[in-house]
Formats: sequence, C-alpha cells, structure tokens
Amino acid sequence: MRIVLWSYFFVAVGGALGAMARFALNIMLQRDIAFPWGTLSANLFGCLAMGVVAQLVASSTWFNEAGVIPDQYRLLFAIGFCGSFTTLSALVMEIHTMLQRSELLNSFAYLMATMIGGFAFFYLGFILTRALRSLPVSS
Repeated sequence: MRIVLWSYFFVAVGGALGAMARFALNIMLQRDIAFPWGTLSANLFGCLAMGVVAQLVASSTWFNEAGVIPDQYRLLFAIGFCGSFTTLSALVMEIHTMLQRSELLNSFAYLMATMIGGFAFFYLGFILTRALRSLPVSS
C-alpha cells in the first residue's frame, strides 16, 4: 500500500510541475490566436525532454547513483511531468517503442487512429453537447 501511495505522490508532483510549465510557456509564447505557438512548443519541448531522459535512463547509471529508480523516473517524469506538459510526448514514445519492435503497421495505425480519432471524438463531443443544450428544459 505504501508503494502505491508513493506512486501517486510522484505522479502528482510531476503533473503539477508539468502543468505549471505548460501554462508558463503559453503565457510567454501565445501573443495572438492566429497560431498555437504555446501548444506547439510544449509538444515539441516535451518530446525533446522525453527523448533526452529516456536515453539517459537507458544508457547511464546516473539515475541509480542519484537514488532515482526507473519506476520513479517513469512516474515522476514520463507520466507526471510530460503527461501534463504534453500528451504528444507519450504518443511519440509509444510509437518509438513499436518501431523498435519493427511494428511499422501498428505504429502507423496508432498514429492515424490517434490523429483522426482525436478530431472525430472532439467533433462528436462538440455536436452532442450542442444538441443536449438545445433540448427544451421541462419543469
């Protein structure tokens, strides 16, 4: 039970830091509404950060020497920080893993399903909410 509580703690701390970093980036970069510079930057920097730390964990003993074990890294950084900073970094990491396993068709299907499905589900939610809001309220 104690390990589970620590897991939530690492995700919560990482998530809070990631959300604050994304908000700060949006404030610094989003000067107009013509192009989503803040979101684009968060997604790209999040992927960069995920790649750097994934490589450090894979090839370095620094994390173990610093007392950070791989599961804590995953919870704090990958799920917590990068998860709230950007969801694109998780998508890229998962596609990278599929490609490393030579799952080209699955990785492409996952990418397309995410992109097309994301737009479709967004639009579905938009339409359903508009339809529900237009229903007459009975007293």
